[in-house]
Amino acid sequence: MNHPSLLSPLRTLPLRQPLAALLAGLLLVLPQVSLAQQQISDEDLFDKSMEAAYEGLQYYGEWDDEEQLERINRIGYELASKTRFQEFPFTFYLVDMPVPNAFALPGGQIFLARSMLELGLDDDMLACLLGHEIAHVVHRHGTRMQKRATLLSALSTALILGVAATAKNNNSRRDYDPYSLYGPTRDSSGSASMVEGAIATSMIVSQLLLLSYSREFETEADDEGQRLAAAAGYDPGGAERLWQTMLDRIPLNKTYGYWRTHPFEDSRQRAAEERAKYLKVQESVTADAYRQSVQKQLVDFTQRPKLKPEIARWLKATALDAWPSGTLAEEIRLEQLDHLRQEELGQDELKRDYGKVIAAYEEQIATVARLTPRSTFLGTASEELDQLRKEVKTLYPKAQEVLAGDVYQTQFLETFLSNYPDSPEVPQVALALGNAYSRLRQSTPAVEHYLLAWREDPEGEEGNKARNGLRNLAPFLEELSALQQLADMDQDPELQQIARQRLEQMVPRYEDLANGADYLKRFPNGEHSEAVLERLNVLADKALTEVIVYQGVGDHAKALDRINRIFTYAPLSPAAEQLRDQATLS
Repeated sequence: MNHPSLLSPLRTLPLRQPLAALLAGLLLVLPQVSLAQQQISDEDLFDKSMEAAYEGLQYYGEWDDEEQLERINRIGYELASKTRFQEFPFTFYLVDMPVPNAFALPGGQIFLARSMLELGLDDDMLACLLGHEIAHVVHRHGTRMQKRATLLSALSTALILGVAATAKNNNSRRDYDPYSLYGPTRDSSGSASMVEGAIATSMIVSQLLLLSYSREFETEADDEGQRLAAAAGYDPGGAERLWQTMLDRIPLNKTYGYWRTHPFEDSRQRAAEERAKYLKVQESVTADAYRQSVQKQLVDFTQRPKLKPEIARWLKATALDAWPSGTLAEEIRLEQLDHLRQEELGQDELKRDYGKVIAAYEEQIATVARLTPRSTFLGTASEELDQLRKEVKTLYPKAQEVLAGDVYQTQFLETFLSNYPDSPEVPQVALALGNAYSRLRQSTPAVEHYLLAWREDPEGEEGNKARNGLRNLAPFLEELSALQQLADMDQDPELQQIARQRLEQMVPRYEDLANGADYLKRFPNGEHSEAVLERLNVLADKALTEVIVYQGVGDHAKALDRINRIFTYAPLSPAAEQLRDQATLS
């Protein structure tokens, strides 16, 4: 459905460049960048671009896959080390986006969507893809687009608006009830100004990441990307295989994924095949020194006095991904662990999630033991871990006493499960959580905890009660994720059949955008994912119609609410695209 203009459109003014110039020097050898010359040449642009990257990861969500992140950093830095580019440090991120895409920000931040890697790209294909995105940065395509430069400038204003509005709203919220059975409750209605700030930020970030380049820029990036791949020891023929894989697996549609940001013509595939014939694959070398230099640049940048603490911590985590070994890396790890530990120790003792902190310590200790087994980090972190384990063990009798008293908050129960996952009370606690979430009509966590109680006590009292809870819930469930969980289990065929029938009923007629978005996040390759996405786009379009109606009658608060829901739960829908395309940003 096409809607009338809601906002005035921005114009994009691409710069043009002859194709011959893009193909010139195809056989040139790319020199390695001088590490001594690496520096951030434009701190203001890097700051804005980095803030956009941070907001983008908050907006779409980071994909937590350590193995794949290590892979794109390894390949990405091998390519980056072969460029002449010395203005910004390159950084690489995995974003939890359900449609295949890849994009770059002008400050050197490269994003790769989870769904792009799920296409099964080999290292040569991935090198050509990352090389393409690196080339957009090297050739300054982002800053040569007037619209993208304007959006970067507008982001800071939007963030300031959102922060100010949030602070004002927090001051006006009523006090919460600390004795509530289900934990703290706050007034979540929010203010129109806070929603407006959030919408402006999400719209700008979305625009920045999803803007398409001109044909000339794409050709230039294709050319440079293949040359970088060959210079780093990868087969430049991977580009032709990459395009073929994507053509086979991704609909060639402007509104879908990669083709939204990277217009494609058949000539690009033929050109990639032709270039590969003339490119000589160089001997592969590591980029360790280059990565250490990037790590230091990023850590040095965190010392800027005006940098927000949360962004400084995030940038240090990025520095750790850039180079995970050595003294500086271990200092970052200890700092991260200390921040997490102190954050929990600041809570009341029975609200502390020791389980989360202990898991973080165990993960970092295992990583450092693999990378540098003689590191002094291991002794320091192990001592702190032992102390945490002693503390949580000491608190166990107190937690048992509260549990026996039958007066507790949901937060206490969740913390108990995290802190004592192997205790005999797990079925009892999981059942209590299932009942609590069921009463709150939060069906997805209710199902998860009922299943846990059943799994831990399959023939006992708590297990039977949990099973009955599931049987009572299933015929009335509306949450698609909860239904899919039950439909995937085979311990109780009758319950499974009820869930499958209910799921088939709900998919074509669910009414809540959040419901569909949650299903796609939890089950991106589920049997109903295509139908859920189709329904999600219909609901987003319906919400966009409501935006127009509410604007027409002057109810801007409701219009903002609908816009916010579109950007939050259906950011890649045609409705969200129309809102972005028609946005006025000043």
